[in-house]
Parts: sequence; structure tokens; C-alpha cells
Amino acid sequence: MKLRPIFGLAIAAAAVGLAAPASAQGQLSLYCSVQEEWCRPMAATFERETGIKVNMTRKSSGETFAQIKAERQNPRGDVWWGGTGDPHLQAAEENLTAEYRSPMMKDLYDWAVRQAELSKFRTVGIYSGALGYSFNTRTLAQKGLPEPKCWRDLANPAYRGEVQVADPNSSGTSYTMLATFVQLMGEEQAFDFMKAMHRNVNQYTRSGAAPARAAATGESLVGITFLHDAVTQALTGAPVKLVAPCEGTGYEIGSMSIIRGTRNMAAARRFYDWALTPQAQALGEQAKSFQIPSNKNAKIPDAAPKMQDITLIQYDFQRFGSSAERERLLARWGREVRGGS
Repeated sequence: MKLRPIFGLAIAAAAVGLAAPASAQGQLSLYCSVQEEWCRPMAATFERETGIKVNMTRKSSGETFAQIKAERQNPRGDVWWGGTGDPHLQAAEENLTAEYRSPMMKDLYDWAVRQAELSKFRTVGIYSGALGYSFNTRTLAQKGLPEPKCWRDLANPAYRGEVQVADPNSSGTSYTMLATFVQLMGEEQAFDFMKAMHRNVNQYTRSGAAPARAAATGESLVGITFLHDAVTQALTGAPVKLVAPCEGTGYEIGSMSIIRGTRNMAAARRFYDWALTPQAQALGEQAKSFQIPSNKNAKIPDAAPKMQDITLIQYDFQRFGSSAERERLLARWGREVRGGS
């Protein structure tokens, strides 16, 4: 798997930041698709370091993509930061985002640069993380259920009503899951599996990270999320165990894009460059988010899932970052999985 040596690279010393004196002027409308706890310090720190006023809106990846599409004739946002890369690639394909080649590109891992190249430099990778699930060990013991280790276990009737996952229409996490199953199993078997797993799903949430919180509190036995979201819960002392499924799994390249038609291009580029610095990327760990940062000089959080220990598929970002493929798969999921019960 080509990703493994990339993620295993040693981290170099911190690079010099790009923050300007706080006397700078301007404003920025930031659409943020990570957790609120990370969105807020990103906006506040950039504003403090540059003097550029930031208006931040937090929504999931799918919701933000839909908003940018709806606003395409009159864009209200300047930068879309965070969230899974597939909808960022779809936005690029639909000419909703602007080309920009940051001078920081030379400091990024190859996987982040490939994301930029794939989009014709209309997006860029800012972090990465593997898909998986977590389960509540206390609830598992109380109910006397077998320990799940693979994706196929989540279709076991023993877990009826015990699985929580986001809706792929609103959640980039869950769209990554759908695309992962298609690549792992083939499309027909993937949909058969999701229909079987559907009988075990207690709720389809709007947010991709919500199922990790549900597993941590015992609201649900199993929560399907990116593994770094489950790490956040485990570090609070929640009785959860993380599972990198035995069959292999997909992963995300969280991305950042400048919205086409922005009225604040100078501020947008300033944020874009700053967000790719080691100093800005370090805010993730401080916010208890444990993705792998894209800058080679940024410290990988000690608690981040060890990508070299996870069996990762060769995720086809070009195919599943296509708007036509996304719309087709989501329509089929709506008809046959959620609508088929």
C-alpha cells in the first residue's frame, strides 16, 4: 500500500509561519466542516494573527457542498476548510471553487499534493484519517454480544438496533463509507451488505462524528466514523474500543478550497496559505482532533491512529470524487437502503 511510507515519514522541524501583523485589514467568510471545537480556534487564531475579521459557519461536508451549489450565482463564502475530500473534488469538477497554487505546496505530503493535482489545484489536502468504527465495551459485556472485528460483523442480526452511522447525503464520512464498501466488495455485494446492516441501524445522523459520541455514551453499541473521532472519545475515558475492520478500509483526505466568485480573494489566499503551516495544523491536536496533518513539518499527534497498522484500500478519489458517481450512488442508497425498509 503506497500510503504507508508516506505516513511513516519523520517529521521535520517546524516551518516559519505566514501570519502577518495584526494590523492587517479585511474580512473572511469561512465555511468549516470539521468539529466546532476545531473550527472556532482556527477562525479565532487567524483573526488574531492577521486582523482579518472571520465569520465562521460550521456544517458537515455534504451540507456545505449543497450550500455552495445553492449559492453559486451569488457566493457568500470565501473559503471552505475541512471535511472529506470527495465533495471538495466534486465542487472543483462543477466549477464551484477557484484555482490556487499555494507557495506552501512544497511542504506537503505527496497525498495532499495529489489531491490538488486531481482537482486542477482547486482544492488541497489538509489532513487524512482512516474509516472504521468503535464500540462500547461496557454495553457489549452487559448484553453478552460477540466482539465485532470486521465490516461484515455489523450485518449480524445479533446487533439489531445497535449500530449508528451518519446519512451519506449530509455526511462526507458516511459517503466515504458507501464508497469504501463499493470498492471493497463490488457494487452489488456492497448494496446487499448495506441493506442487511440497515436492519441493525438505530439512527442515521446528520454529522459524521456523532456516532462516535453515541458509542462513547452508550446510546449506541457501535458507531461508524473516522477512527480519529473515536480516539477523541476514548481519551475522555469512555469505555470504547476502536476497530480497523479486518477486510480493509477506506480513508479520507480532508481538504480546503477557495470558493469561486469570492469577493475577498486576498484574504482567502492568506487563510489558505496560513492553514497549510505547521503552526495552524497544530491547532487540530490542541482541539482534540487527531487526524494526520498534511504539512511534513507538522507534528503528528501521538494519539492519532497508526496508519501503517491499518489495511487501507487503494481509494479511487477520481471516481468517487465525481459528481455523477456521487449522485448515482446516493440515489441508489436512498432507494434501496434507507428507502427499502
